[in-house]
Amino acid sequence: MDENITNKFEKVISDGTKKYKLSGMFREWFLDYSSYVILERAVPNVIDGLKPVQRRILHAMKLNDDGRYNKVATLVGATMPFHPHGDASIKDALVGLGQKELLIDCQGNWGNILTGDRAAAGRYIEARLTEFAKEVVFNNKTTEWVSSYDGRNQEPVYLPVKFPLLLAQGSVGVAVGLSTNILPHNFNELIDASISYLEGKPFILYPDFPTGGQIDVDNYNDGRRGGRIRCRAVIDKLDKNTLVIREIPFTRTTSDIIDSVLRANDKGKIKIKKIDDNTSENAEIIIQLNNDTSPDKTIDALYATTDCEVSLSPNACIIHDNKPEFIGISDVLKISAETTRSLLKKDLEIKLSELEQDWHYTSLEKIFFENKVYQVLENNARTWEKQLSDVKTKMNTYKDILRRKIDDEDINKLVEKPVRKISKFDIKVVDAKIKKIENSEKEIKEYLANITKYTINYYKHLKEKYGKGHERKTEVRSFLNIEVTKVVASNAKLYANITEGFIGMSQKKIDGSEFIEDCSDIDEIIVFLKDGKYKIIQISDKTFVGKNIIHVAVFHKDDTRTVYNVIYRDGRGGTVYAKRFQITSYTRDKEYDLTKGTETSSILWFTFNPNGEAETIKVMLRPRAKLKKLIINYDFANLAIKNKGAQGNIVTKNSVQKIVLKSAGIPTIHGKPIWFDWDVNRLNEDNRGELLGEFKGDEHLLVICKNGTFYTTNLDLSNRYPGDIFKIKKLDVEKVFSVVYWDNASKYFYIKRFNFVESDNTVQSIISESSGSYLHSISQIPGSTLKISFKKEGKKQREDEIIDLDDFIAVKGCKAKGKRATYYPVKGIELIQPEIKEEKIAIDLDGNSGIDGYGNTDDNNDADSLDIFKEDNKGVVIKKKKAPAKTFRPGTIIDLNEDGDDGPTLF
Repeated sequence: MDENITNKFEKVISDGTKKYKLSGMFREWFLDYSSYVILERAVPNVIDGLKPVQRRILHAMKLNDDGRYNKVATLVGATMPFHPHGDASIKDALVGLGQKELLIDCQGNWGNILTGDRAAAGRYIEARLTEFAKEVVFNNKTTEWVSSYDGRNQEPVYLPVKFPLLLAQGSVGVAVGLSTNILPHNFNELIDASISYLEGKPFILYPDFPTGGQIDVDNYNDGRRGGRIRCRAVIDKLDKNTLVIREIPFTRTTSDIIDSVLRANDKGKIKIKKIDDNTSENAEIIIQLNNDTSPDKTIDALYATTDCEVSLSPNACIIHDNKPEFIGISDVLKISAETTRSLLKKDLEIKLSELEQDWHYTSLEKIFFENKVYQVLENNARTWEKQLSDVKTKMNTYKDILRRKIDDEDINKLVEKPVRKISKFDIKVVDAKIKKIENSEKEIKEYLANITKYTINYYKHLKEKYGKGHERKTEVRSFLNIEVTKVVASNAKLYANITEGFIGMSQKKIDGSEFIEDCSDIDEIIVFLKDGKYKIIQISDKTFVGKNIIHVAVFHKDDTRTVYNVIYRDGRGGTVYAKRFQITSYTRDKEYDLTKGTETSSILWFTFNPNGEAETIKVMLRPRAKLKKLIINYDFANLAIKNKGAQGNIVTKNSVQKIVLKSAGIPTIHGKPIWFDWDVNRLNEDNRGELLGEFKGDEHLLVICKNGTFYTTNLDLSNRYPGDIFKIKKLDVEKVFSVVYWDNASKYFYIKRFNFVESDNTVQSIISESSGSYLHSISQIPGSTLKISFKKEGKKQREDEIIDLDDFIAVKGCKAKGKRATYYPVKGIELIQPEIKEEKIAIDLDGNSGIDGYGNTDDNNDADSLDIFKEDNKGVVIKKKKAPAKTFRPGTIIDLNEDGDDGPTLF
């Protein structure tokens, strides 16, 4: 043990033995160890964006660079004199650099980041520096050097990288007490951001991964600690039974994805028939579904329950000023841009210094030969030293035309082989050389005076030369939060023993149990009992909930449309009440009571109504003296929907014999409003995006795409829609559309009029399917016209033609080709929509006919009961297309143009 350490930590015991204080040794040595790991192994330096092993690999490759490929084993050996940690760590780091496809040109099997396959042995694969690396990473004149670990070689402190390499490649490292996770960013976007910073403009950067995929960066937090991004695979529907995963999340391989999908299938979270991996150059995982499985819901379930969606936590930790710092990626880019500007300035200053030295010596040569100073050397009677001194004295007589003093080294260079130089001396060549040097000096001084502009031009040069092939691979978009309970497959069946009071997923084995509905093992179940008690519980294999069950079902906690209609008796022989209520809040496993809580109370009538249906019933009373009316017709539509704890309205105080249904209930809740969120291309009921209208029953959506195709869908919120949507609206099979399109096969414009039909999510084309055909315009407004201008034919110019679309062609099927618009060469074509005449109609919201809220006479009382726009008790003026007045149920969302839109639709 070292004497200093021994003196510091040893303790001599009275019997002469020595003991050492481990706490002190641990404190001192652990600090040295952790500092070494942080600074020399795990964390990259912000100046060049490299860890020490990466820097040493690139330095060794530069020393061995002759333009040809070298065996990786050879490069590993060349790096070992600089890196003291063995060949395995060097080879792994070299392969990692090669797989980033930026600095190293690889040849052979370098592994596959998509499948996770490892690279071949170092003796089988080869590498060399890319042209980009040679131009951007190396410059011996601006590199600071230090001795290698054994003192035998010189290695760079850091490489003079003139590019945000750290952000382009990313970096992951685990040190002692800290870690770093810098995600890779796009090559071209980094250059653009660097230029923006130098120009004083704002910029923003988001990760871009070599595996592609999609990312939600709402919580990226500039790559700092505490940030988070969500990364998803790209999943396409090949057909209704086949899904294809074409891009995978960063940090995952196709094997990871497949394993997670199989686990989810085994647990019943999803239902798949088969899965195959066809990945080669690009990812391609084929998932086969059963005929009864929704592909849209399965996609959501894959994101919610498998590695098709992962969460990444950035943590930008770098070495700056020889210590670790936690900063944002925008700060990293700023440091890189400042470093690049500094290195370029230093490089220019070195070049200027070299040019000044070249100018000085060339000028000395010109003086030396043009003025025949060399003749001083012809007198051999003097010593050589005296001759040199005389030459220097003679040359100093011309010092006024020089920029600096003449030193002995200058004289020694001049007198070397003067005879050969005299014979080749040409004053015009020398003057031209001096002029060229002066022009170069002027140019460099101009660059130095405008170093920021010079740096910006340098970045633009890099983008122009190397930017091709570095297009963004990862799509930045917002993700819709997926609730697992809504998308997991129905992997279980709910059974109930109504009499004995047991429910669960395994009740089929018990006598008396009956099947209720399909469910999943994470669902919640609502149970109502005959005595008015109810509770919401987590599903399990078997649970006792109480005898005499009257209703059991899967409970959806966000359901605001379901209404329960109940008639109950308050205690034995008590008053009979009716109530309508919804359950929108609850505590799991807590027991609630529909009645007033009186002992022996009982439920006499119970219905579960998904759309607020209000039935009419017959309440039959027990006959008794003086009771004349034995049947009460009770309409639940006259009963307000209140809180679940409300007492209800009195139906009768007499004894009830039985209750029977008189007429089925009709919905009392207006149609369901549906919105379309253009940020995520999904439907929702949460008032996000564009309101598509109210929908009831089996109404469908029409989706028109920019490529001239269309399809219809139901209103399932799990439906997924592509990003090329031109228009999405409620399907009306009676509405006539006019379409103008270019048929590339015949080289003519065509016009067609048709009604869209229900296509059951099957894509159909409304234009010619020949390659190059395109949709020009589409209109649903009657009276639309088409203005056509023609190309000049010789000296003749045909006048513009106006076509009335309604008269031009009859309404035919959506697959009909249509009618040729014109036979003449078309210069331009324009769809003209007719002006919609509108009038203001006052709405009398308070129910008092005659005067509206604005004091205007409302003689016809045209708009009574339109309270959907009501914000208070005052009237509201709206615009409405001229049409007969209609009366709407209060609460109805009104389509002013009766076409599902909130105004005239102009395509």
